[in-house]
Amino acid sequence: MDSTLVFRRIAALMGGAALLGSLAGCGGNGDSPMTSSSAPKVTTLGRTAPNAPAGGPLTISSPAFADGAPIPVQYTCKGADIAPPLAWSAPLGAALIVDDPDAPAGLYVHWLVIGIAPGSGSTAEGQTPASATTLPNTAGRPAYQGPCPPAGTGIHHYRFTLYQLPNDYQLPGGLAGVQAEQTIAGAATAQAQLVGAFGG
Repeated sequence: MDSTLVFRRIAALMGGAALLGSLAGCGGNGDSPMTSSSAPKVTTLGRTAPNAPAGGPLTISSPAFADGAPIPVQYTCKGADIAPPLAWSAPLGAALIVDDPDAPAGLYVHWLVIGIAPGSGSTAEGQTPASATTLPNTAGRPAYQGPCPPAGTGIHHYRFTLYQLPNDYQLPGGLAGVQAEQTIAGAATAQAQLVGAFGG
């Protein structure tokens, strides 16, 4: 046998062994087939995160205030009147509604956001979740309207409720404020809530 032919066969075998070794290293352990994460990335304003697990919890929080604590003034009508920073996990997609059940004339919706993509996300202050849609609040404005309780009405409790909905959920057209909130709450399969307080 020609020495050049032997050399080529040995080189081919070594190259094949090296390739198999590197492929086995990419697959986790050598017994299982190679897999890659099929979870798409979800981009939100301020953060990119992989989808939350389908069986994971629905959660909402804010780095600006703890559940049950006072809402800082900058997120109210007495300050900059901008949305507080938020963080959430919505395995199936969600809607966010901020309301005041202590309003003198009855439930008042301050912010209504639908189409929050599945996964974990966060926003900085003054931001709306990426790719989501803001619907008209009780005042008829498609925007965040911070706490602004009338003077002398005491402490109001503002509920930041995350309703679990499919990302493709379609709210019937023309709904806004309390009527939209009631429709969303009726269609939701789960909810998580963060409550902040502010006095008038």
